[in-house]
Amino acid sequence: MVRAINRKLARDLWALQTQVVSIALVIACGIAAFIGSFSTHESLLLSREQYYDAARFAHLFATAKRTPESVAEKIRLIPGAQEVETRVVRDAQLSIEGVTPPMIARLTGVDFLRPPGINRLTLKSGRWPAPGANSEVVVNQRFLDARKLALGAQVRVLLNGKLERLTLVGTALSPEYIYATRGGGMPDDEWFAALWIDAKTLAAAFNMEGAFNSVVVRLARGASMERAVETLDGLLEPYGALGAVQREDQMSHKILSQEINQQRIWGIVLPAVFLIVAAFILNVVLHRQVNAQRGEIAALKALGYDDRTIASHYLKFASTVVLIGVTAGVGLGWWLGNAMTGLYTDFFHFPRFDYVLPPGVVLAGAGVTLAAACGGALAAIRGVLRLRAAEALRPPAPAEFKPLMVERLGYVRVFTPSQRMILRNLERRPVRAAVTVLGIAGSVAILLAGTFWSDALEYFLDVQFNKVTRADVNVGFAEPVVRSVRWDLERLPGVKAAEVTRTIPVRLTAGHRSYRTGITGLADGATLQLILDAELREAEPLPGGVLLTKRLADRLGVAPGDTLFADLLEGKRIKTQVRVAGTVREMAGMNAYMRLEELNRLGREGDVVSAAALLVDRVQEPVLLQRLKEMPGAAVVIVNRTLLETFRATTGRNIIFFTTILTLFAATIAVGVVYNNARIQLAERAWELASLRVLGFTRGEVSVLLLGELALEIALAIPLGFLAGFGLCALLIALMMHEELIEFPLVIFPATYLYAGAAVAAAGVASALIVRNRVDRLDLVAVLKTRE
Repeated sequence: MVRAINRKLARDLWALQTQVVSIALVIACGIAAFIGSFSTHESLLLSREQYYDAARFAHLFATAKRTPESVAEKIRLIPGAQEVETRVVRDAQLSIEGVTPPMIARLTGVDFLRPPGINRLTLKSGRWPAPGANSEVVVNQRFLDARKLALGAQVRVLLNGKLERLTLVGTALSPEYIYATRGGGMPDDEWFAALWIDAKTLAAAFNMEGAFNSVVVRLARGASMERAVETLDGLLEPYGALGAVQREDQMSHKILSQEINQQRIWGIVLPAVFLIVAAFILNVVLHRQVNAQRGEIAALKALGYDDRTIASHYLKFASTVVLIGVTAGVGLGWWLGNAMTGLYTDFFHFPRFDYVLPPGVVLAGAGVTLAAACGGALAAIRGVLRLRAAEALRPPAPAEFKPLMVERLGYVRVFTPSQRMILRNLERRPVRAAVTVLGIAGSVAILLAGTFWSDALEYFLDVQFNKVTRADVNVGFAEPVVRSVRWDLERLPGVKAAEVTRTIPVRLTAGHRSYRTGITGLADGATLQLILDAELREAEPLPGGVLLTKRLADRLGVAPGDTLFADLLEGKRIKTQVRVAGTVREMAGMNAYMRLEELNRLGREGDVVSAAALLVDRVQEPVLLQRLKEMPGAAVVIVNRTLLETFRATTGRNIIFFTTILTLFAATIAVGVVYNNARIQLAERAWELASLRVLGFTRGEVSVLLLGELALEIALAIPLGFLAGFGLCALLIALMMHEELIEFPLVIFPATYLYAGAAVAAAGVASALIVRNRVDRLDLVAVLKTRE
């Protein structure tokens, strides 16, 4: 008996092979998305933890102006401090022969005879600088690759106002620069270099002999992070400390951790949509199969097969489909995870970045898929299993037909007979039609959710680089300078306009909450640096207080009118209270703003500034940049256009990759839903369609009756998918951005809606044409004979 029912299973699978394959492909896409995202999540997590352990990545980072080396012994006595390393770290202008815009170098002093025990460097190529070779440096690998430099190349670095030639003798990786950025959160391998230089040479260049301005600390397991931070800040405060930063707030670690978290969210949200659709299709197919085999089920019962055996037969059908889908999905997920891991090598730089596929991820994906499929199968067979054998032998009661609602309302002449037949069939099976529409809408939603990021990113970049920051070049000074430097800058060649700002690092405290940021002072009437809210409405610093971004105000738990305690971490290190004059919902940063005059009064250092924004004539830009390279006080020069171009080039390949993958996935869902629905309708209505052909209907007219229903469902599904996609995009932003410093706007361009709708419609049309071919090849005699 068992062998007989198993042969029936094989025959059923073969008879429905195309539908089985289409359902398996939908399952495969869901499994692939699950495995690809979670295996990438695990690969990133494992690579990070292994590298952190091997390199002994620090738990605490602190900077100060100039701290005597004797303070290091006191730092080592902090409760829980396991290892302490002091060093000199400075940013400087860097230039390369043949490249006009200046770059930024972050120089770290290292005793290469006694390599550091914390944040250990990994030599990737070349060698370490020779003892006493003051002009030799090691550079981060990505900068060398991005600039297509060879070892032995020379770069020029402005060390404390003096231009020095340094030779690149090796490349290295550091856990501090897994994500290499100078601090703005954007990858800029072409314009930011991490250089490691002889510690004595760097200290001498910046008059830091016997002192340090940076310290890193590793804590023992179980040590109190809060107590260590408080003690370290207290020890460094007399020396111009900027406040200790925990590992979780270190820029490279923070961006890497956010990306790891986003992979986990992607691995939950998108596969859920695929599995829901797959369960629905499997339910519909099995429901049709069970109803078509009522007589066979009755015969099986009459021959002694119990309900459990019959249910097991159909569950095996579902399990076989799942097995095919999971097998294909594991292979596709392995490829997808490898590809995604490869893409991340453009952003995250590990000594070893291996792709891993934990067995638990595969088992979890297969288990969830099997549960969803069996749930759909049980729902389909439950009703028939309750029937007695004699009752099951009778065909099901015919569907009850009645006039359409539009016909009952008197609008019968509005529709042709063919259109009324299409509408009547939809109205007769509203649940199936609704679920079909929802399945197709789900494919549109997935495609929107995967492609809207490029729209949101493009909109964000346009706002930040064209509306908020309208300057072409930004200049950062090594030390605060007098405000009149603006007039000096405006006299430089190519400068059309110049505006100056002042930023003071500060720790803002409200009750038990605190946050370290910077207060930026803007001049009245500034036009090159604006404050815009999410609706692009301009805001200005209000007199008598500080203007906070909404995220920062929420973080501190304050509202306009409240008072904050401000601990200025620069200059005279004033501690005072400031009033929250207002809030603004900016898209980027946890920022605080004041009027320039009021900020300078707060700092008590006179009328000084720390940065300038320049509007530049592009023709004379090269001459200007050359002059800025020669300015001793200009520590940082950023050409906004080049930064934006680099970012777009870096992210462009990733956007194309994910758009292509999600388009294929969405098309698979659309094909799976449309094709299976059309095949089921063809199987159920074959006798009717054949009868119409005998009565003189052409193949085209018969096809319209079948495919017109699908066309109507697709037409209803696409706008519904737009709404669902918008909601799914909002959900993803809410889940992914709650810890981000950047609030990506929910922006979807019309072209993206058009692309999503067109891609899904094309997939639907393709699957409908396949079914149309089957309609054309109907064997009229055979179909009409099998009616009873």
